[in-house]
Parts: sequence; C-alpha cells; structure tokens
Amino acid sequence: MIPFLHLGPVTLPTFGLMVALAMVAGYFVLARDLERRGLASRDSGLAETLVALPALAGIAGAKVYHVLETPRELWADPRGQIFSPFGFAWFGGLIAGLAAFLLLARRRKIPALAMLDAGAAAAALAYGIGRIGCLLSGDGDYGVATSLPWGMSFPNGLVPTAARVHPTPIYELIAACVIARVLWRMGARRRDAETEPRPPGEVFAMYLVLTGAARFAVEFIRINPRSFFGLTNAQAASVVSVALGAAVLWRARRAVFHSL
Repeated sequence: MIPFLHLGPVTLPTFGLMVALAMVAGYFVLARDLERRGLASRDSGLAETLVALPALAGIAGAKVYHVLETPRELWADPRGQIFSPFGFAWFGGLIAGLAAFLLLARRRKIPALAMLDAGAAAAALAYGIGRIGCLLSGDGDYGVATSLPWGMSFPNGLVPTAARVHPTPIYELIAACVIARVLWRMGARRRDAETEPRPPGEVFAMYLVLTGAARFAVEFIRINPRSFFGLTNAQAASVVSVALGAAVLWRARRAVFHSL
C-alpha cells in the first residue's frame, strides 16, 4: 500500500488526496443536480460552498465520533488519538456534514429537504471515492482474513497486516457507485411519468436507507469490535440511519397521499 507519496521534500498522505478527489467528484454531481432541479445555476458558486464546508465539517465530525467511541484509548493518549492520520467514523462525518449542509441551505433560503435530495447522489459517490483513501493508506479499514483470489495484504499500511484480507473499501466503493446511480436516476424521474414530481425528501430518505444497509452488511466482514447486542458501533449507527430514512420516506409519501 502507499500511505504517503514523497515528492522531493513534500510528503502527501494518499488518504488526503482521495478525500480531495472525492470532494471534486461530489462537486460536479452536486452542481449538475442543483441545476436540473432549478435550485442554482452551475456558475452560482453554491455547489463549491456546499461541498467544501460540509466536507471539512464531516472530516472533523468523523474524527470526533471515532475518538469518542473509545474513551479509554482517548484518555490514555489524547494527543495521539486526536491527531492520528487514521481513525474516522462515517456516522460522525454524516452528522456533522449534514448539519453544515442544512445551515448553508437555510442561509440561502432553500427548503431543507429539497437541498438534501440534491446532495444525496453526490454524497454517496464522494463517500465511495474517499474509502479508496483508506485502502491506499492501509489504515485498518480492511476486513477479516480470506482465501478469495482478490484478497489483499497491507504489510506497509498504517495498520499493517501480512494476512490476505477482504479489501472492504473496494466493496464500499462499488456499493456507493451503485447507490449514487440509483439516487441520480430517482432524482431525474417523476413518480408519475408525466406529471407528478417526487415528494421532497424521498431521494434523501433512500440515501439514508441504502447507505445504512450497505454499511451494515460490510461490517460483518470488517475487523471492528462488537459492542451493541453483538453489533459493531458502525452497525448500530447504520440501524439508526435506516430507521431515520424509513421515517422520512414514510412521511414524504404520506404527505403526497394526503394531497391527492
């Protein structure tokens, strides 16, 4: 694996490079989605703001959530845990990123659910690309040992292993690309082929359900410790994500039913 790129006197972490690439990819998808929904023109600058600030908030939130998951380790080495180049929890990033996203939407006076719908496909794709940073750096986000032909070892990773293990970041990239495609197509189609638009919040609700389900599934072969009823912390967060998504979806469709 390649945790760092050395360009003369400059050392670049590959995780950071992939996060930057994820932000660029998310920007292009978001800008196009905002435009097709009539929320902002492509040259308005809104997409850049909606990617940069929530992404930074998401990175900070992912780190905070991760260190708070293991208070004993945080107490033993607070500096090392907080400034470690690895250890980011996706649910913490989701919470902080969503909060920043909604604050920006409120400042622009754009309905929250409409904005969340527009950002769903971009968020799914960006998450998958960011996971390849975990693969390149070998930061411990891999899975359990496997004899499958695509198993990989990470002898030079930040969290090294000589065993051949499941490359779970690749699985998550594939799932994220599929989810992003599904959400994009949902956003392009009306519920009725000609007249009825999708209710606000429906695309975002499916984002919560699908990403939560995908993360729940991949955790069965991850090396994370079990805590809640035999589940990992990420699986418990995934259950919350799916439940919240189902509630938003029910409410959105109920609103359409009562408007008929």
